[in-house]
Amino acid sequence: MADEVQEYRGATIVVHFDGEKCIHSRNCVLGRPEVFQANVPGAWIRPDAVSAEGVVATALACPSGAITYERIDGGKQESPPPVNVIRIRENGPLAIHADLRIGDTTAHTRATLCRCGASQNKPYCDGRHVDAKFQSTGEPPTEPSRPLAARNGILALTPKKDGPLYFSGNLELVSGTGRTVNRMQEAWLCRCGQSAKKPYCDGTHKKIGFRAD
Repeated sequence: MADEVQEYRGATIVVHFDGEKCIHSRNCVLGRPEVFQANVPGAWIRPDAVSAEGVVATALACPSGAITYERIDGGKQESPPPVNVIRIRENGPLAIHADLRIGDTTAHTRATLCRCGASQNKPYCDGRHVDAKFQSTGEPPTEPSRPLAARNGILALTPKKDGPLYFSGNLELVSGTGRTVNRMQEAWLCRCGQSAKKPYCDGTHKKIGFRAD
């Protein structure tokens, strides 16, 4: 896939695909194979093959945010979720569904972030956790926490240079099976892959000389 964001325009909806964010979860090609036709000549996304609602449902199932859409039929556009959630994938990335801001300008509602330390597209996951044989449970112990007064709003992410992912805002950390692991308004999560307290940072990045912007 080309690095630039690709656009596929239909009669009622426009689909955008960002190959740099794709982690090949295959929700699109398995969920709507008539729309998302990988390994075919020419345009591989065909928005008019199903209803706009069908395209929307599949786009929203893309955990990385590689697939986004724009309704041009007056339908509802994608909006932030009612609860800011980070899901911990078994031996894999952090899957974010939130009103996420990375740095000063980049806004997302869906993203998958590297926590193995091997991605060449940090802070995003690029699938290298598989080749790196990264191992980390998606079911860490539940931490004592109280329900948040508000569960949505802007979740700001600052990837610390040579260090962890720092989150500020209402946040629920969830296991791969959906169990609430923690509720917080500030979090320092490991992205070097070596913390003994994953998914949390324990300072190991300093000992191993981890480097990342």
